[in-house]
Amino acid sequence: MKIKEAILDSIFIKKTLLESPELLKNIQISADLCVNSLRVGGKILFCGNGGSAADAQHLAAELSGRFYYDREPLDAEALHVNTSYLTAVANDYSYDEIYARLTKAKGKPNDILIGISTSGNSENIIRAMQMAKSIGMKTIGWTGESGGKLKTVSDCLINIPSTDTPRIQEAHILVGHMICEIIESEMFPR
Repeated sequence: MKIKEAILDSIFIKKTLLESPELLKNIQISADLCVNSLRVGGKILFCGNGGSAADAQHLAAELSGRFYYDREPLDAEALHVNTSYLTAVANDYSYDEIYARLTKAKGKPNDILIGISTSGNSENIIRAMQMAKSIGMKTIGWTGESGGKLKTVSDCLINIPSTDTPRIQEAHILVGHMICEIIESEMFPR
C-alpha cells in the first residue's frame, strides 16, 4: 500500500538523520550561527523554489512571529515574497538572478542566508549563496543526499540522506522546526 510505504520511507529518513552524528552536529551549528547573528543585530534570510520556497516562508514566519511562545519578533524573511520584484528581476535580468540581487540589497555581514534546494543544484540559490559569501554573510545549505553544487558555497550543510524530493522536504521542515526551537529558547530563555 502506497500510504504505508510513504510513512515508512519518511520514518526511515528521520531515523537515519537521528543516527547521524555529523548531521545532528550541523543542525546545532546552524542554530548557533543563527543565534549569534541575531544577537549582534543580524537577520536570517531564506531562499528556495517551489516547496522549498514554501518552507522558507513558513520558517521565516515562525521566527518573525512566534514559535512555541510569545516573545519579541526576530528579523527573518523569505526572499521570494515580493512577487513584483521577483517577476521584474526574472524578466529584466534572469530567474537565476532573483535571489542574488535581493541578497546584495538586503544582506550585511553577520547576516545568515539559508538556501534550500533538494537537488542542491538550483542556480538561483547557488548565486545567492555566492553573493552572500562575498558580502560576509554566513551561508547554510539544506539539500538532499549529494549536496549538489550548494555544498561548495555553504558554510554549513544539512544534506538529508535521501534522493526523494517529498521525503527531503519533510525532513527539511523538521530540521527547520528544530532550529527555530533552539533559536527561540536561546534568544528568549524561560
